[in-house]
Amino acid sequence: MILPAFRRSVHDNRIHALYGMIVAQARTGVFYSDYGIPDTVQGRFELLVLHLVLVLRELNRHSRPPRIFGGWRRRESLGQLLFDTFCRDLDANLREMGVGDMGVPRRMRRFGEEFYGRQAAYQTALDGSDPQALENALARNIFDLDAVETRVIRLADYTRAASAQLEDSDVDAFASGLVFPDPAKFANAER
Repeated sequence: MILPAFRRSVHDNRIHALYGMIVAQARTGVFYSDYGIPDTVQGRFELLVLHLVLVLRELNRHSRPPRIFGGWRRRESLGQLLFDTFCRDLDANLREMGVGDMGVPRRMRRFGEEFYGRQAAYQTALDGSDPQALENALARNIFDLDAVETRVIRLADYTRAASAQLEDSDVDAFASGLVFPDPAKFANAER
């Protein structure tokens, strides 16, 4: 029977649930109201990429697939499945916004280049020893600034806390609920 190949499995449902948790965190209103991130398509994309990079960074640290995502039908990693879901979501959103069939591939290519550039910058900054690298990457990518401002420092503090919290989490528990820090806690914090 052909139809089982097109049915969504429990595994796929868990990937979509995990992706939904990332999207929900990226759409938290505090980022737009208190941090001053533009509530635009690009601003939302930037926050989604930031959170996706944090989760993928943690997933890539583990060489084995988490138990909860057992029963692999494909040899893809959980990170790859999550990235594929992100790409399908971007494609669907572009089409929903009225981008035609001819324009979608060009925009998707640009989004892909932006994703990989930001992923490299954020991972290098989080793994490196230069404390200013993350602030510079966030200022340039999310705020489109040449200089670091207080709101950038606060977002960097949130990002480091989120990275540490994900690092301390059990990857097997990701499907039942990702736990990110409360961004409001960092929005008006004094350094």
